[in-house]
Amino acid sequence: MRRAYVIGTCDTKGVELAFVRDCLERAGTRTRLVDVGTRQSPGMADVAPDEVAMAHPDGAAAVFVDDRGKAVAAMADALRRWLPDRDDLAGVVGLGGSGGTALICPALRALDVGVPKLIVSTVASGQVGQYVGGSDITMMYSVTDVAGMNRVSRKVLANAAAAMAGMVKFTSEEQGDDRPALGLTMFGVTTACVDAVRSKMEDRYDCLVFHATGTGGAAMEKLADSGLVDGLIDLTTTEIADLLVGGIFPASDDRLGAPARGPLPYVGSCGALDMVNFGPVSEVPEPYRKRLLYAHNPQVTLMRTTPEENVRIGTFIGERLNRMSGPVCFLLPEGGISALDAPGQPFWDPEADQALFEAIERTVRPGAHHSVLRLPHHINDEQFAQAVVAAFEEIQR
Repeated sequence: MRRAYVIGTCDTKGVELAFVRDCLERAGTRTRLVDVGTRQSPGMADVAPDEVAMAHPDGAAAVFVDDRGKAVAAMADALRRWLPDRDDLAGVVGLGGSGGTALICPALRALDVGVPKLIVSTVASGQVGQYVGGSDITMMYSVTDVAGMNRVSRKVLANAAAAMAGMVKFTSEEQGDDRPALGLTMFGVTTACVDAVRSKMEDRYDCLVFHATGTGGAAMEKLADSGLVDGLIDLTTTEIADLLVGGIFPASDDRLGAPARGPLPYVGSCGALDMVNFGPVSEVPEPYRKRLLYAHNPQVTLMRTTPEENVRIGTFIGERLNRMSGPVCFLLPEGGISALDAPGQPFWDPEADQALFEAIERTVRPGAHHSVLRLPHHINDEQFAQAVVAAFEEIQR
């Protein structure tokens, strides 16, 4: 029987967790209450902390320690390993303050995209990227602290329970699209290229386009790890520039990790590696104030990457390409790598592009199934899009 899991620390949130559980049961949704507390358990849960803690690689003893920070981190690790293996899991609703949110969210991120997952949190109105990552977690702001029942918390928690009951009851089934799925990365300055590639492939492939703003690449690779995409056309790797230079849309250190873990066909390029993203001009870090900057909009300022930075970026990419276990083709557009990197445009800098290309070529170990190709086109040229499609079709043979 499929159940909605209600997760939190019963020693501090027991009343609230029981309220959510009861709301779900009244809505006709079977539940399982999971206690992830690291102190004395009140014994009200269907799953005691000890059972979850046993999933830790070092056993329950690693979780129940005197240091609270270490205990919470260890329980988070145990829950992340324990939760995805539940065969009756229909969805998850969690409750937490900052500590509970940090404890529960890694386990929610470990679930496949599409599994209903919601957390009522005191931190949901702030910067939530670190909690959500590339997953489809729904975060609901608790308004008042999750610390006792009151006229506000009853409404918020009842809404959370109703939302989870609805998601569990009305989870949609895949609508019979038998086309293989492709993940593609895009930024505003590579839109023309990605749109052209998509238009040439969408009759045969279900094209899933991800906005390369840090979480976009992570979301694409999350789907790849979940087995929900059949290939990657990663034309916009700009998040790596933000990772290495310090921009506001950085990839994680795991960028390009999914195609190393599974033999997915991979075609990539250097889209928007000519730029690093910052906030408004007034928020650009002091060391970069005298660099070549471009106001993309009032909230985003772009900084041109230098040859030295591009050597680091190209080396990072080359090393990751070497780890990929499937067929790989990485394309280098000599005519420019974004809409701003073209003759007459503010980021046109052939020297910086050459440093990037040469670092990639120097690092990648060529082989029968791994290649790097230079093309005399701009990334947004029609000929480049044609070459991308041809490369993907070639590596699948």
